[in-house]
Amino acid sequence: MDYELRWFTRVCEIQLCGHATLAAAHVVLQEIAPELAFVRFATRRSGSLKVRKDGTYLAMDFPALESKDCTHYPEQLLQALNAKYAPMKVLEGNQTYIAVYGDEDSVRHLLPDLREIGELHPYVVAVTAPGTEVDFVSRYFAPSYGVPEDPVTGSLHCVLTPYWAKRFSREHLRARQRSERGGDIYCEMAGERVILKGQAVLVKKADLII
Repeated sequence: MDYELRWFTRVCEIQLCGHATLAAAHVVLQEIAPELAFVRFATRRSGSLKVRKDGTYLAMDFPALESKDCTHYPEQLLQALNAKYAPMKVLEGNQTYIAVYGDEDSVRHLLPDLREIGELHPYVVAVTAPGTEVDFVSRYFAPSYGVPEDPVTGSLHCVLTPYWAKRFSREHLRARQRSERGGDIYCEMAGERVILKGQAVLVKKADLII
């Protein structure tokens, strides 16, 4: 069964949103049509997205987005990161500057200047590093789109999964987003697609009369 799907922050419509797709799939596959094994969403800017049941998880089939080394990033990026150490490198992908650090603590303890990050619009900023308990960690900041720091970002992992899969020479990876709330993502390369697995929990039901 197909559904149309769009995503909005409090400021604007966005191209792709992983946790909202996960939530929508959970509602369809657990509440509306639990007999279905999968649901397909038609989106305006990210094509057709399939989400299937995988045990207690939902597996989201997203496009793999490539990144490239960025050597001419704006100086304001490093000022905005407000980090104790400069990143090992900066990547660019999906209108995102991605600062790559050598250790998880550099990502966890980062205190970025969100005002300066907002001034990099239309670009947003992410940071990533190898993890201690997982393969890699990350954080994501998009204040100009109404998201100061995103708890867990599916669209970012469409970029990070190909990068770390190539670096580790493995197709299956476990990731953790190191926001205040945080979350784990199981990532898999599947050709030109990325499979992201997560879980959702229903916390509230309501009727909306329009």
